[in-house]
Amino acid sequence: MDAGTKRGLVPLKFTIDTVASRFAVQAFATGLLSSFGHNPTIAIRDYDGEIECDPDTFDKAHVRVTVRTNRMEVQDEMKRDDLRKLEQEMYGKILEAERFPVAEFQSKQITIQKMGNDLLVAHVAGDLAFHGATQSHSFDARVTIMGPTLRISGEFPLRQSDYGIKPFSFAGGALKLKDELKFSFELIARKQE
Repeated sequence: MDAGTKRGLVPLKFTIDTVASRFAVQAFATGLLSSFGHNPTIAIRDYDGEIECDPDTFDKAHVRVTVRTNRMEVQDEMKRDDLRKLEQEMYGKILEAERFPVAEFQSKQITIQKMGNDLLVAHVAGDLAFHGATQSHSFDARVTIMGPTLRISGEFPLRQSDYGIKPFSFAGGALKLKDELKFSFELIARKQE
């Protein structure tokens, strides 16, 4: 029995407020025509998540985030036809959103380092189930404690090929997106009552 259980502490539960949060993907162009292309930023619009932890130490923390893959939006200024083509390719051929409608991350271990009274750095390791494959995935996040609210921010790379995804290309491969994407997040999580 751990100390939290001995004291009768109930784990705190937080829910991610997706309206107040930001979660995005940055892709990078390569190929002969990459100087004419751009590096699209894609906002992840439909997701939810929970965090559970010991209220005193934040030990034994657990995180779950679920993303619906058919609700992403290209943020860059583009011609309407180019935007439509990119989103069709993204949902249909790249993400195969009808076959794989959900991506989910579940933490297995979270290590906390206190940086001050209300600031933590969390090293999060777990499994990411995405596009029909599950891989170990880890990242660091900065956590600011603001009373009943957590502000969590960070970024991490992800290689599409690790999940059986072929990067987007067109013009015979003269313009394509690199395999590695950069995810960035600034999440607001509110304590459940």
